[in-house]
Amino acid sequence: MNTKSAKTFDMKQTWQNITTNYSHWLSFVFLMLIAVVINPSFLSFTNLTNQFVQGAITGICAMGMSLVISAGMIDLSVGSSVALISGLGVLLLNKTESIALCLLFCLGFGLILGLINGVLVTKGNIAPFIVTLASFSAYRSIINQLGQGGPFTVSKTMYDGFRKIAAGRVMGIPNLMLIFILITVITGIIMSKTKFGRYVYAVGSNQQAARLTGINVGRVKTLIYIYAGTLYGLAAFLLASRLTSIQAASAGDGYEMEAIAAVAIGGTSMDGGRGKIIGTFLGVLMLRIIQTVLVMANVPPFLNGLVRGITIIIAVLAQSRKKSK
Repeated sequence: MNTKSAKTFDMKQTWQNITTNYSHWLSFVFLMLIAVVINPSFLSFTNLTNQFVQGAITGICAMGMSLVISAGMIDLSVGSSVALISGLGVLLLNKTESIALCLLFCLGFGLILGLINGVLVTKGNIAPFIVTLASFSAYRSIINQLGQGGPFTVSKTMYDGFRKIAAGRVMGIPNLMLIFILITVITGIIMSKTKFGRYVYAVGSNQQAARLTGINVGRVKTLIYIYAGTLYGLAAFLLASRLTSIQAASAGDGYEMEAIAAVAIGGTSMDGGRGKIIGTFLGVLMLRIIQTVLVMANVPPFLNGLVRGITIIIAVLAQSRKKSK
């Protein structure tokens, strides 16, 4: 191979590495440029923080989903879990008038729902798709029955104090933005710096090989659903704080699709075994940017679901193309 050919090969190899390892960053920058071209004020502080606020709650759910998918599983119960937890959380808040107790309940109940999913998957040996599809239906049915078609509304005595949690700011930065970033950092550390994180990727890559190396696959899967469920509980608490009125039939609707889409376009393999939390973080923001661009382009909001579906398909096709190379 002559020098010229070697340089050409090196450049192609370098570009391939960049597009493979940093595709989520490239996509993010590309979408930002489109948004700025359409609306030059898109990069204003107010608008950027608004993107974080709009995506924070589903973003927290996406962090849990990122672990689930990295392990080669799926969770379709996200939206229904958030609806059930938030509705019951509001009832408890009105009864006890304790925000702290409401938060503990939401986190604890989310943990329990995650544990149920994990046990059914591992001990019941039922496919994650079937388990979480059943949970999706059951949880929504329960909260609809409890609400009898009506909303779960925060009482007047708790309204101001409870709403400040989601609507408040610290040094001008929205609380929801700070919480989302904090959860991203914590999840990133878990996945990149701990033994558990390595186990998650190992299970997603090859369960049989993971077992042969001494990893308790069932325990890892259960802990993943527990962690995800706890994050759904936090998301439910923040949703209740932000809306102060939870509609049983629609609260959390579509959260599972948005979380899956964020994980997919963030570069996490839908087959498991590979992914980055920063990719999911950027995926959440990219979804918000896409929806903002659609609004600026006067695209009907009813088509958001179509856009999410197409986004997932494109992301999975891109992953398949990378594997074939």
